[in-house]
Amino acid sequence: MSLGKAVRSLVRPARVVLRPSASSRSYAAVAEARAVLEGELDGIRAAGTWKAERIITSKQGPQINVDGSQSRILNFCANNYLGLSSHPEVVQAGIDALKTYGAGLSSVRFICGTQDLHKNLEQKLAEFHEREDCILYASCFDANAGLFEVLLGPDDAVLSDELNHASIIDGIRLCRAKRLRYKHMDLSDLENKLKESQSSRMRLVVTDGVFSMDGDVAPLKGICDLAEQYGAMVFIDECHATGFLGARGRGTDELLGVMDRVHIVNSTLGKALGGAAGGYTVGPKPLIDLLRQRSRPYLFSNSLPPPVVGCATKAVELLLASNEIAQSMTAKTMRFRNNMTQAGFTIAGSAHPICPVMLGDARLASLMSDDMLKLGVYVIGFSYPVVPKGKARIRVQISAAHTDEDIDQCVDAFIQTGRKHGVIS
Repeated sequence: MSLGKAVRSLVRPARVVLRPSASSRSYAAVAEARAVLEGELDGIRAAGTWKAERIITSKQGPQINVDGSQSRILNFCANNYLGLSSHPEVVQAGIDALKTYGAGLSSVRFICGTQDLHKNLEQKLAEFHEREDCILYASCFDANAGLFEVLLGPDDAVLSDELNHASIIDGIRLCRAKRLRYKHMDLSDLENKLKESQSSRMRLVVTDGVFSMDGDVAPLKGICDLAEQYGAMVFIDECHATGFLGARGRGTDELLGVMDRVHIVNSTLGKALGGAAGGYTVGPKPLIDLLRQRSRPYLFSNSLPPPVVGCATKAVELLLASNEIAQSMTAKTMRFRNNMTQAGFTIAGSAHPICPVMLGDARLASLMSDDMLKLGVYVIGFSYPVVPKGKARIRVQISAAHTDEDIDQCVDAFIQTGRKHGVIS
């Protein structure tokens, strides 16, 4: 062997040893990604917007047990508006459904995942909202994700309030329609957008019935007036209205007298209607039939579990039988709002059980909510990106299950912590 060949034979293995292996390159990529993620997390902590998850060790209700607390805690931040999450009849209905129908279907609806209890709940929800038909989803996020892509094409237009829920925004992004965003609850700007989109085949005005961060109610009468004037349809998301707004708890459209003028309603089973999970769309039967054929979250997600359906069905039956629970909300809501305003706090929204205590600073909202827990009241600070920067708040939610004494104790705790942190004098 020549000297050159011998040297080359020695050099080759060295090069192989020095060349990074696939596993080492993969490790470096993971390490780089970890560093990027840790940097993002450090930034969240530094901004005071870190969202810690407190651990509840009891069932949901106006009073709960929280890990680390020695006594029962008043809960003022659940979407449990009617107190039905642990209502004995609702719980028993879930137990009965579990025993009769099992834990789940292990299937999507169109294969072997539709039981008679699913159809029964859909019929009752359509009856409750006074619409032709209903389709169930795993969540209202899925309902919003599954609607617009099916209903609207490239020749159509969707006109959306700029502060609509994230699930509406994401759902609209999936459709091919022309997208126009109007200023929050601004009827003049909505009219301009309707004029701008007059060449579209179909137009859909999309709004939350109640905006969850501020508790403000959409001006549905004015929206319906404009929609009729310009030949558009109206859609509302009723997650924070179904069950307790309006004389019979039917929602924002009932409250404002436009039930026959709103064409499509999406809402949830995960708040006032038992609080477990699930969402739905109610509207014209041809639309519901088309959603069953083409809505991707419906076609590719497992059916709602029977215990969830059983609980929700009982909740709807209770509301169909009586409006007493829904009517109890107004006085309790105004008791909290009036007492907090008199104490010097700024409460956003109107006469809705969502009562945002406006603070501005994210760190302040977090510190105050921690101090409230020490005083026996469970509330959570909301900050960016859940709400805009500079608009941090503690969002209080009143439940029909709260007593006047509960509400007064919550106000007293706010007064103590507000004075401690210089929010009120």
